[in-house]
Amino acid sequence: MMRRGFQAAARLGRCGAFPRTPGVLRAPRSTSAFGSSTDSLVSRFCPEKTDLKDYALPNASWCRDMLSLYQEFLEKTKSEGWIKLPSFQSNRDHIRGLKLPGLAVPSDKGDWRIFTRGIQEEGQGYEYVIFFHPSQKKSVCLFQPGPYLEGAPGFAHGGSLVAMMDETFSKTAYLAGEGLFTLSLNIRFKNLIPVGSLAVLNIQVEKIEEQKLHMSCVAQSRDQQTVYAKSSGVFLQLKLEEEPSQT
Repeated sequence: MMRRGFQAAARLGRCGAFPRTPGVLRAPRSTSAFGSSTDSLVSRFCPEKTDLKDYALPNASWCRDMLSLYQEFLEKTKSEGWIKLPSFQSNRDHIRGLKLPGLAVPSDKGDWRIFTRGIQEEGQGYEYVIFFHPSQKKSVCLFQPGPYLEGAPGFAHGGSLVAMMDETFSKTAYLAGEGLFTLSLNIRFKNLIPVGSLAVLNIQVEKIEEQKLHMSCVAQSRDQQTVYAKSSGVFLQLKLEEEPSQT
């Protein structure tokens, strides 16, 4: 599926679907996949009314640091422009009605799940919540790995952190500029994350050029005294289409 996606994106690029417009970080475009501003993407991604379960809410497994920093960012949503992103079971629930150019999306039948929401038991796998700042084009992810993500005894597997970085990159890229496909992801590990502890991922869009979003990430402890890893990623922008509604 991903290979077909890259091939389709490459074909679109050769056909001139992605004009070469190098430059530094742009302000939010006046139009988006839905014909409006970045605010429209955010509002569709974060519906005010939904019956879907939000997995990015506190539960009994969250450690003290996770809970307290979550509350701090909730306060920032009231006055500093931050937005708490809900986390549903599938990306289909976030971006309903979108058509990926050149790609056939499988049927909605089935138990579709985002990889990081595949473990249903609270506290056993990926516990995380993402806060996004639209105007500054950056995100903060609070990540608590559970025992099902263990690598070295008592510590999170490095691959679980890579997956969490990629997930946060992708959400940031989509909301900041319709970025969907990961073109590259580079990571340098520094220290191990103890299972059940908090890792804070700080993601920043560095620049947007040639229809690519370049981003950086630093994963560290809450007190910033321990850096777990540093990474960079590049995401491809796609001009999404809205599928006609069925009546």
